[in-house]
Amino acid sequence: MIAIIDYGMGNIHSVKKAVESMGASAQVTDKPQDLERAEKIIFPGVGAFGDALVELKQRGLDEAIKKSVRSGKAFLGICLGLQVLFEESAESAGVKGLGLLKGKVKKFPLQKGLKIPHMGWNQIKKVTRSPCLSGRQAGHQVTGVCPLLKNIPDNAYVYFCHSYYPEPKESDVIAASTDYGIDFAAVVWQDNIYGVQFHPEKSQDVGLEILKNFVEQC
Repeated sequence: MIAIIDYGMGNIHSVKKAVESMGASAQVTDKPQDLERAEKIIFPGVGAFGDALVELKQRGLDEAIKKSVRSGKAFLGICLGLQVLFEESAESAGVKGLGLLKGKVKKFPLQKGLKIPHMGWNQIKKVTRSPCLSGRQAGHQVTGVCPLLKNIPDNAYVYFCHSYYPEPKESDVIAASTDYGIDFAAVVWQDNIYGVQFHPEKSQDVGLEILKNFVEQC
């Protein structure tokens, strides 16, 4: 069973429908015990960083997420669900993120000709990682192309809607990037943690393939 976290702010039903279309069992839940029973977890997020952390803590989901990730379960964060994995965000000064990924979330700088939020279709450029990049322990899945991106063509178009973007402390967790005035991390991957800044559930065939990869490959 794949648990889809409901904290009152996510685009949960579209994600659930997409996962179930692949033959997987999915449960929308706001209960920590369901995360413990799940085989995998998806966290779709919309809204503000600080508000999301408040809701997670009130439900006891913050610690349940950390425990599940540290136990080795595959975890996919979508949009804000990716951002809260980091340590902090410029959107909510003084609010601590889950800290499962090192780094912070920054706001897009104002640039002529580019609107904020970054909304609509844009391309992702895959990053192939070398075995010597990070020096992580042997056996950790840190080389090659991210499993989420199996069979996804380079420069594929996906759908974005965000004003903030993740800036990982360690560049080797970046699995794909996107250019929007600056080059930012669009897909991150660290061991059993996966995150996408775009919305796969809104990204047509490419997005469905990414969700299928999470169900079958991760």
